[in-house]
Amino acid sequence: MDGGVDDGGTSVLSAPMVLEYPFTRSTGPVIGAFLTGLREKVILGIRRGDGSVLCPPSEYDPVTSEPLTEMVEVAQVGSVTTWAWNSEVRQKESLTQQPFETPFAWALIRLDGADTDMLHGVLVDDVAEMATGMRVRVVWRDERQGHISDIAGFVPQ
Repeated sequence: MDGGVDDGGTSVLSAPMVLEYPFTRSTGPVIGAFLTGLREKVILGIRRGDGSVLCPPSEYDPVTSEPLTEMVEVAQVGSVTTWAWNSEVRQKESLTQQPFETPFAWALIRLDGADTDMLHGVLVDDVAEMATGMRVRVVWRDERQGHISDIAGFVPQ
């Protein structure tokens, strides 16, 4: 333990602490099915009690809290509902959290057959190519492992 002094001149004990979560979480039947679908080039949503489709899926209805179980396939094309341009790029030698090495747009994309939006990157060369309402399609990675990054990004359709 390290000793310290507070503003009143009395000794204060302190100790270093590492906050960590040394466990893994099972993906469960809903998220597991979604991730397995991505590995197989299929995008799944889940039907709510009112008939609408959440994509990405959720285990519970966000309005009623009822459990959800009916997985449905949605299209690999959709419309950009909103977006923000990202000109900062990942440098190959740095550890920044940018997912792409070129400028891109973060976008909310409503895939055909879904009633909610999915956040992902739209890969275009210039901000002038982006527009709300534009149609985009999925680009898959050649090697997929059951992760959201199996979608390499979206491009204009």
